[in-house]
Amino acid sequence: MKITVICVGKIKEDFYRKAVSEYEKRLGRYCKLEIIEVQDEKTPDNASPAMEEQIKEKEAVRILKHIKEDAYVITLEIHGANPDSVSFSNQLNQLAVQGKSHIQFIIGGSLGLHYSVSSAAHQAISFSNMTFPHQLMRVILLEQIYRGYRIMKGEPYHK
Repeated sequence: MKITVICVGKIKEDFYRKAVSEYEKRLGRYCKLEIIEVQDEKTPDNASPAMEEQIKEKEAVRILKHIKEDAYVITLEIHGANPDSVSFSNQLNQLAVQGKSHIQFIIGGSLGLHYSVSSAAHQAISFSNMTFPHQLMRVILLEQIYRGYRIMKGEPYHK
């Protein structure tokens, strides 16, 4: 299976880069992983809601260019379904059984996702009601994908 993570912005902190690299290495046993970074927009302090919407729209144009027609698209959004790790693993497995050979996960920028990206997705999931930096969210997503494959294969994982 191919898994693509489309995310807004680059990872600046070295410790996040190291964590992403570690999970890329671990996931190599289970899937073909691709990470696509699209440029983020600078958000000025005290940006108006209209300006924030424009920023999300610009980022959305960049994201939408990478969505593949044959892919199953999952956005990470605070109002998405909130699966536990076993349910998430079961879903990855079920998608594979259904013949979905490409899953694309989308992580928005600091303002979240524009509705055009949300409406292009098959599903939205949330890992928490809390807000996390999008750089950390990339690490959390990769860890959960890795954990999902370990669960799927009946391999031990840390609870």
